[in-house]
Amino acid sequence: MSLYESDRLLSEYLLFHYGTAGEILPYPAGPAEALGYPVRCVTECVDPAPLRPDSRALDLGCAVGRSSFELARWCGEVVAIDYSHRFIAAAQELQKNGSLTYERTDEGTLRTPLTARISDDIDRTRVRFETGDAMDLRDHLGAYDVVLMANLIDRLSHPGRCLERLSGLVNPGGQLVITSPYTWMPDFTEPTQWLGGYERAGQRVTTLDGLHQHLDKDFTLLTRKDLPFLIREHARKFQWSMAEATLWRRK
Repeated sequence: MSLYESDRLLSEYLLFHYGTAGEILPYPAGPAEALGYPVRCVTECVDPAPLRPDSRALDLGCAVGRSSFELARWCGEVVAIDYSHRFIAAAQELQKNGSLTYERTDEGTLRTPLTARISDDIDRTRVRFETGDAMDLRDHLGAYDVVLMANLIDRLSHPGRCLERLSGLVNPGGQLVITSPYTWMPDFTEPTQWLGGYERAGQRVTTLDGLHQHLDKDFTLLTRKDLPFLIREHARKFQWSMAEATLWRRK
């Protein structure tokens, strides 16, 4: 069974996406600026100025959907795709009912029941969730004014294959947002397929270099920023990471 179909990862991601600050990080000394990452991937990375009520957004690698619902504040239609059937089922239940109960791991077998909720001021009907492979997307997806890929590229076996498809998914003048901590691992991606994180001919190659190599023909890099995030494993263990967020405009 895939790691992303497990009970543990589903609970962690529901907490990551929908947990309140107190539910995730009750310690005053903790990195509070790293909370709310799925929301900040939209509010701090997407430019809302050119978006209209009929704008379309694609959330590729949407996990359990928080960024998808946030995109629905600005776009009339959001298509949200993830490879995990468990994640998509949870997101669909949240869309249908507006809430979903789950359990947070505290210590050992100790759990705390929590409820993920969608804000009442979000039109949940604007979002459509579906399972899919980012490297082999279905035909007739159409084109979008915003494409978001949050924490996805370093979990693909062939990330370049996904990037090559993007020029046909983003409308001219549209936005592409890519965020990732670039945690390249052979378990997910063979080193020959890494976008960066290695030396070639004595030169260091970063993932941003690799993104430029794949995207510069059709996209212009507008902004780059560091975007911290925090995933709680249990009451006293957390993953603190620093993603790089890039905003590109389709030529």
